[in-house]
Amino acid sequence: MKIYVAGHRGLVGSAIVRKIEQDGKHTWVGKTRADLNLFDYDAILSFLKQEKPDAVIVAAAKVGGIGANSKFPVEFLNENLRIELNLLEASHSAGIPRLLFLGSSCIYPKFANQPIKESALLTGPLEKTNEPYALAKIAGLKMVEAYAIQYGHDWISAMPTNIYGPNDNFDLITAHVLPALINKILKAQSAGEGLVTIWGDGSPKREFLHSWDLADALLFMLDDVHDALPYNVGTGQDVSIRELANKICKVVGFQGALGFDASMPNGTPRKLLDVSRLSSLGWNSKIDLDEGLEQTISWYRMQGR
Repeated sequence: MKIYVAGHRGLVGSAIVRKIEQDGKHTWVGKTRADLNLFDYDAILSFLKQEKPDAVIVAAAKVGGIGANSKFPVEFLNENLRIELNLLEASHSAGIPRLLFLGSSCIYPKFANQPIKESALLTGPLEKTNEPYALAKIAGLKMVEAYAIQYGHDWISAMPTNIYGPNDNFDLITAHVLPALINKILKAQSAGEGLVTIWGDGSPKREFLHSWDLADALLFMLDDVHDALPYNVGTGQDVSIRELANKICKVVGFQGALGFDASMPNGTPRKLLDVSRLSSLGWNSKIDLDEGLEQTISWYRMQGR
């Protein structure tokens, strides 16, 4: 297949591109933000008609952690809705036979039973700190289902857990928890500081999937999944934020102490995905968290940061 990867320079998109190039089975095409404005429906449609890809992977999105979502709820809802709805409508109008929409595990209720099955969607209230982003992703997922029902499109959706890896956003204000912790701990080590203070009490549990594993799963799904149901993508294992911070300290060699600011929000208490639907088809993650952290921190250090 010739695959248009929307968001090919981001954390997930860049991993997909590397995976496509390594496997050699498919080819890919992409445009930078400067060359193709995903807020411009006509520009997207013109591009798709010109390139005629066999498949579209919707990996473009405005993303961020608790702080960014809380500070910019309008942008997280507005921009993500515009990007995904433009891409879906243009793909429909251009007659794209295959489309894979990339959602997020934050679409599930805050207090969903663990591990979270795909059937938990819309069964309870969302976590307030990332509700705008979650609502946009739920809308995208439901649009994929609607196109499949109304027009018979062979379009699918993946709901990954927390992703990390090379090309992640490590900014302390807008990053997700894992890259933000890496940056914060490395900065403290470099400055000779003896204490790193972390948001929340350290008890929330999270599941982390390396971007390379996610790319492998998405290409597997393009080949082998042909229903519009959402598919969870994860490792099936989680750790507390406190445990994650300790793992990072071990990898980087930070000898200082960890402090936890319980006055700051924890977010969802636990978010572990049930990945049995996808694993029943033959896909499972391969990179464990310890190995993934070593790879990611090594990459980050090589950037000279």
